[in-house]
Amino acid sequence: MASFEFEIPETTSRKLTVSELTHEIKFLLETSIPVVWVEGEISNFKHHSSGHIYLTLKDELAQIPCVMWRSRNAGLFFTPQDGMKVLAQGQVTVYEKRGAYQLDILQLKPAGVGELQLAFEQLKRKLKAEGLFEEHHKQPIPFFPERIGIVTSPTGAALHDMITVIHRRNPGVEIILRPVKVQGEGAATEIVAAISELNDFGEVDLIIVGRGGGSIEDLWAFNEEAVARAIFHSKIPIISAVGHEVDFCISDFVADLRAPTPSVAAELAVPDTHELAQHLRMLREQAISRITDKIQSYWEQLKQINTSYGFRRPADLIQQYYQRLDELYNSLSKSMVHYLLLQNERLNALHKNLLTLNPTAILARGYSICFDPKTGTVIKSVQQLKPEDTIKIQFHQGKALSEIKQIESE
Repeated sequence: MASFEFEIPETTSRKLTVSELTHEIKFLLETSIPVVWVEGEISNFKHHSSGHIYLTLKDELAQIPCVMWRSRNAGLFFTPQDGMKVLAQGQVTVYEKRGAYQLDILQLKPAGVGELQLAFEQLKRKLKAEGLFEEHHKQPIPFFPERIGIVTSPTGAALHDMITVIHRRNPGVEIILRPVKVQGEGAATEIVAAISELNDFGEVDLIIVGRGGGSIEDLWAFNEEAVARAIFHSKIPIISAVGHEVDFCISDFVADLRAPTPSVAAELAVPDTHELAQHLRMLREQAISRITDKIQSYWEQLKQINTSYGFRRPADLIQQYYQRLDELYNSLSKSMVHYLLLQNERLNALHKNLLTLNPTAILARGYSICFDPKTGTVIKSVQQLKPEDTIKIQFHQGKALSEIKQIESE
């Protein structure tokens, strides 16, 4: 078999290993391309059990693999899905094991109205399932707040409208503005910090969080999960006033009260002192009318009592009561006399019985009683005696000692 030898021309004096070449490529890519925003459509999405996210971003002509580590995707306010258009901020890196470049994603958010609406519905379902929208979590709005905290842009028309309405309805209410960005990058973070600071301050009775109208992208800060949770955990009642009446944000569902506009929020937050004064005047008039009616009713009753028989002839009534008292006294006297007579007759009958049963009365009729002088025992039979015994005899008047001479039995 013939053998062939090939000569490989040397183009450089340095030979690189695969690892070295891959490392060089990694260094060049990662140092020459800065952090970038990339827009594309998600495909091959996978949420690994480790918590990391793997996906591919593609457009009509190309695609790039991407990774988002668990520590970064934990704060996502939506669930990425295949086919969703997104904006990804990241750094181009090289995975040396495979010699493939990828985008290490730092931030990920929906791109376009459709994707934003999808993300809105996803977060809404998530928070509702957790119970953040339940009515029993909502705090009552104070009827007469003395100090109101407002979280909004210091330059927007919404702030001017709220201040105007509050001062018109009650000039005595103090307003504390915590200025924040209400749209764009970092807006949600500022809103969360503002709510936390007002709670730490603790000297406000109510917080209004809001802004004027805009597109769904402009209002998106109020759809962020962090803002929703900050509102939910606030110890101070919060009114959400974002956009126009047709606009709904996640903050509206979590807040203690939703106002369709910032101006309406100011009206809901502060009672109108002029209306209160008018209401108090009406209550005063009603009270006076009711009291007057009561007095008139009682006066009529007094007039009826004054013209009654008892007030016209009080002496006659007293005499009648005196007469009735005499009748009762006489009746009671008769009853007592009759009762005493009955008792006296009963007492006499008992006395006669006692006299009849008295032993001395029997002795008076000629009877006597014999006793044993030593024991004092009554001698009832001759069998208790024997000749020459001494006995004591009790007569009606006096006693005598006698000696038995002879005993005779019947």
